[in-house]
Amino acid sequence: MSSLSVETLAADAVDPITSAGNAQLGTAVLLGIAVIVLLITVFKLHAFLALTLGSLALGAFAGAPLDKVITSFTTGLGSTVAGVGVLIALGAVLGKLLADSGGADQIVDTILARAGGRAMPWAMVLIASVIGLPLFFEVGIVLLIPVVLLVAKRGNYSLMRIGVPALAGLSVMHGLIPPHPGPLVAIDAIGANLGVTLALGVVVAIPTVIVAGPLFSRYAARWVDLPVPEKMVPERTSDDLEHRPSFAATVSTVLLPVVMMLGKALVDIVVDDPTHLVQRVADVVGSPLIALLTAVLVGMFTLGRAAGFTKDRLASTVEKSLGPIAGVLMIVGAGGGFKQTLIDSGVGQMVLDISKDWSIPALLLGWLIAVVIRLATGSATVATISAAGLAAPLAADMSTTHAALLVLAIGAGSIFFSHVNDAGFWLVKEYFGMSVGQTIKTWSVMETLISVVGVCCVLLLSLVL
Repeated sequence: MSSLSVETLAADAVDPITSAGNAQLGTAVLLGIAVIVLLITVFKLHAFLALTLGSLALGAFAGAPLDKVITSFTTGLGSTVAGVGVLIALGAVLGKLLADSGGADQIVDTILARAGGRAMPWAMVLIASVIGLPLFFEVGIVLLIPVVLLVAKRGNYSLMRIGVPALAGLSVMHGLIPPHPGPLVAIDAIGANLGVTLALGVVVAIPTVIVAGPLFSRYAARWVDLPVPEKMVPERTSDDLEHRPSFAATVSTVLLPVVMMLGKALVDIVVDDPTHLVQRVADVVGSPLIALLTAVLVGMFTLGRAAGFTKDRLASTVEKSLGPIAGVLMIVGAGGGFKQTLIDSGVGQMVLDISKDWSIPALLLGWLIAVVIRLATGSATVATISAAGLAAPLAADMSTTHAALLVLAIGAGSIFFSHVNDAGFWLVKEYFGMSVGQTIKTWSVMETLISVVGVCCVLLLSLVL
């Protein structure tokens, strides 16, 4: 765990940057979040700037000295970027290799060649889930939408019957499964075990994506029946490649970091001895940094060289993958700064004090906090980061499995009801050629289903683990 340890949180709770009472702190939180919401939705300010200004506003409303607020924000930003920045960068490189080499298209084409009829929605879920592991949500949409449109057009399928399962697969991966930015930051803030969170995330993801994907798509297809928008069917860049990596090599490369991290979690359970050689090796090999770095290095050969990339082309691919994530890194970092400002202001302890008087389970409380911030800001990542900061003290006395479940509960809450203040809402609307009302009936309802089913699965797991 990074600087956001339980000991640090406890120290922050004892010596906050302000001595404001719970009422003033609660008001400061609401006003701080309101500033962020207004700046993002009304003034269209970039989320990085909105989170920075919102953090300063929160401290000011709480009556904290401005110099201490600045220190809290910069400390949180630095520790968050230090904790997940390299992982986000490595994930971006792997995703770019997957896309440019034609590996993503190879997965798509292979699965679609073996699926048809009623199996097609399930095939789309599988495709989206596999491709969505190393890719950011927006990149996954750009990769998958052409496939969705082509399949719907050539196979005469309902656009929603094919599109909703694909979107569900991507959303579930984005909200629940590391190495996506939101789950990674929540794991870091709460102090959860990454391997355990990943394993439980897969358990929660399977029923969630089934309900929100293939099953819900039946109703979505009835509610919204649209033709395939011809203007949105682009050519695939991999069609210009002479060679593409094989299906087996591509899938193996994508799943390699997942297997390495799950392997570490298994060793933690079986060996459970920090001094044991096997445990020490697993701690290194299964760390997120080594797992993703290994996948990137392997991918340069199994994906890049297999597609005929020269050394210069590989270098160019890596370089181009890092530019677009600058905004993501700054948003995540500023979110970490906002989270640390919340903690250092004593808000975390306030949540603990208030929650003692409520008969709401900690997991459900974490979900509700994320839901409120998601509805207000429209950003799943911002909701996850902020909710993790508020709910972190709740994990102080939790077991390893319940801390992981708290991360998943927050992740599920961060996906709740995407609407007009979410960039993903407009992206889906334009790609599918839907009206605002049709997008709400399909995309927004699907996101809500993922959130509700996800938290239900988390609560059920908490009863048996």
